Amino acid sequence: MNPAPNAYERDYFGWTQEQTALLRAGRLDALDTEHLIEEIESMGNSERREFETRLEVLLLHLLKWRHQPARRSQSWRLTIAEQRRRIERRLQHSPSLKAIADEALTEAYEVAILAAARETGLDETAFPAQCPWTLEQSMTQDYLPE
Repeated sequence: MNPAPNAYERDYFGWTQEQTALLRAGRLDALDTEHLIEEIESMGNSERREFETRLEVLLLHLLKWRHQPARRSQSWRLTIAEQRRRIERRLQHSPSLKAIADEALTEAYEVAILAAARETGLDETAFPAQCPWTLEQSMTQDYLPE
């Protein structure tokens, strides 16, 4: 026989409201700590994923800009600018992401190569195996690779 689902499983929104009320009331002993820990970890992982996704899109467009000069467009330039702003806001909101920036850049670049190969029709080997830009360089507002 399966145990009855708890509030977390039965009504997630209700569970969040209940946990919030318990925290505000200082009733720490009544908290669902197991699920709160999972949710906090998940929130941190979500921040990291968002950061990496923005880096992937930025690097993809930098690769396309560098490897397809005849196809450069205002759309690509604006996407690069947009992603830079979104990454900057993410770093302002969560400055500790800077501690994992090099690792995130490496992981994002691996995905960006695949996306660039798919979108350009070029072979994956047409792109540098290692990211040719540092985070600082890729985030420089006026930088566009030639």
